[in-house]
Amino acid sequence: MINWNSDQLALRTGLAAWSARLSENHVERDAEGGFSQEKWDLVRECGILRLPFGEQWGGLGQDLLTTMYLLEALGHGCRDGGLNFAVSTHMVSTGIPLQRFGSASLKDRYLPAVCDGTRIGAHAITEPGSGSDALAMSTRAVRDGDDFVLTGSKTFVSNGPVADLFVVYARTHPDGGPLGTTAFLVERGTPGFAVGNPIPKMGLRTAPLAELYFDECRIPATNVVGRAGGGFLVLDFVMKWEILCSFVINLGEMEHRLERCVGYAAERTAFGSPIGSYQAVSHRIADMKIGVETTRKWLYDTAAKVTRGESVTTDMAITKLIASEQNVASAMAAVQIFGGNGYMAEYGLEKDLRNAVAGTIYSGTSEIQRNRIAAMLGLK
Repeated sequence: MINWNSDQLALRTGLAAWSARLSENHVERDAEGGFSQEKWDLVRECGILRLPFGEQWGGLGQDLLTTMYLLEALGHGCRDGGLNFAVSTHMVSTGIPLQRFGSASLKDRYLPAVCDGTRIGAHAITEPGSGSDALAMSTRAVRDGDDFVLTGSKTFVSNGPVADLFVVYARTHPDGGPLGTTAFLVERGTPGFAVGNPIPKMGLRTAPLAELYFDECRIPATNVVGRAGGGFLVLDFVMKWEILCSFVINLGEMEHRLERCVGYAAERTAFGSPIGSYQAVSHRIADMKIGVETTRKWLYDTAAKVTRGESVTTDMAITKLIASEQNVASAMAAVQIFGGNGYMAEYGLEKDLRNAVAGTIYSGTSEIQRNRIAAMLGLK
């Protein structure tokens, strides 16, 4: 149990005031499947994008745990899961690696725009021929004088259609391996760089994704994030933040969903009694509560270990697995508890279920997480 201080509580209370405006028309926006610049402007105005970044770039200088606490509140208050995901992607995929690994000139040039959201961020790892096996990427970056020349493609790039800044991972050594990958900051509009059309998908529809194409795209060597050959270190750091920040948003969504189900079970009657009086329903809700608290414990305990610099390889895999699968179970239970209403789009619960499925795939599939846990137990 974390005892949040008065400043942290005040930040969370302040964010809650934006919930209604951020959530407005969320069902209709999901049906349309487009990114809302109007809602992004609200996100910018509320200041949440500034949380983990230094004050010298316009940030609020908050630590990982505080950032997660506010993102949990975003998940609880904002019903647009795609918008929530776009926020996490922007902060974590672009801002965090820049702040941790970028040169002073890269930070000064780009972090102010990341903090205020005037330039949207994305990162490009996955390729058509390699998903969770990131080290098998085929996109190449070859040094040519003061530049690197990128050739290849990326897919499933969240925020891709609307992003201005991309952290792109490419192979810079022919043998690959952990020391054969480099991270680059690439601006939209760079010659030789093209963004494909938005790709229709099952859920998180208001956070568009696309393919990226690099055709002898020249990137200044000064745009390397970290050092040449150090891309795996950048990615490892980013993935820790990605899992903790994106799934703590899901935790907030699970909390809100639980509250809705408790209220509905108390009000909805069947055969003369509230449906919550029936064990089949009450046990479902009890399992939702267990899922919320288990997810909360793993997220914040793992984050505390990260801040202490402890090894979290197994913890991170367990955290991601629990959070993603409990979110799916929670969404499925909510649809069932609401019955026919839960199946209808207007209640927003079928949308929650579609969104939740994505969490078992991105940031390393559930199968990959189980493989990682088994490997850490010595099972080759």
